[in-house]
Amino acid sequence: MTFGTGDFSFMRRMHEPCTHVVVPADHSIIVGVFDGFSWIRCDGKGSFRNSPMMKAYAEERISAGERRLVVDLGACNGMDSTFMGTLAGMASKLTAAGDGRLQIASADERNRQSLEDLGLDFLMEIDPPAADWQSRLEVIRGELKSIGSATATNPQASGIHVLEAHRKLSALNEKNEQAFSAVVSMLEKETGNDAKSPETGRQAQS
Repeated sequence: MTFGTGDFSFMRRMHEPCTHVVVPADHSIIVGVFDGFSWIRCDGKGSFRNSPMMKAYAEERISAGERRLVVDLGACNGMDSTFMGTLAGMASKLTAAGDGRLQIASADERNRQSLEDLGLDFLMEIDPPAADWQSRLEVIRGELKSIGSATATNPQASGIHVLEAHRKLSALNEKNEQAFSAVVSMLEKETGNDAKSPETGRQAQS
């Protein structure tokens, strides 16, 4: 697992208003809506670069009434902690919406271990064997559409996104809180965002 701050080059450019962060073409998110669930597939690495697209789509679907999201990691060659913190936020939003759930499809050993190391297996179902989509993977993947493989984002917005993801991870357990405390403190300073969470008493969650 790589920590989701893996590349903080955008933080050095936060005060340059004309500078943007561009998502590489191999960090694409492709999606689809099916009967009973919405599908999100990460092609390439899951990172702070493409997780804002994933988060925006997930929030759009939840707002539309979707209560089951499936994140397909079959083509994902690794995740940083910002991506995983975004997954945690999505799972929390589904739970808060009532009877919602986040499922993970086709996690290889490395990605499964990364999720378990941070305690995310308590928030989501990883490759549930009885899921109705298990026998339809290839059909589902053949019907997905891209929501973009590259996007320009403001460095300030990127910094806040990374901060929110790490706050979410830190709120899960004491181990994460200790592991990411320096990251959270740095990002709070860089973004000027140090609000406390009304729900946990820890840092604000997304």
